Amino acid sequence: MRALLMDYAGVLTEAPELLDIVARARAAGVATALVSDAQVVPEACAGAFDLLALGAALGVRKPDPELYRRVAARLGVAVAECVVVDDHARNVRGARAAGAIVVHHVSADTTLVELEALLALGT
Repeated sequence: MRALLMDYAGVLTEAPELLDIVARARAAGVATALVSDAQVVPEACAGAFDLLALGAALGVRKPDPELYRRVAARLGVAVAECVVVDDHARNVRGARAAGAIVVHHVSADTTLVELEALLALGT
């Protein structure tokens, strides 16, 4: 996988420790994007990502599959090379329909394990 697209509300608000895997992914050369319906996010969170896709800034919103395609294009990768993390099933379905690999966030522990495997980061 060459890119990580992560939701803010419900994922990083509930498990801010996942910002560590964002940093690890970036250090390993994985492109990162924060994809959220929020209009603003804390600067500490925003600064952890290569790209911010907030609200309808790209002309579409979650769960529209086109959003994930546009974010992937902005990152310079194919959507099939993206891992999308979201806590809402409808957004997971939208990302999957776009062709991305998805992680349905339920807990920090399971999301971390899945991302380490998908991004080949190890522990």
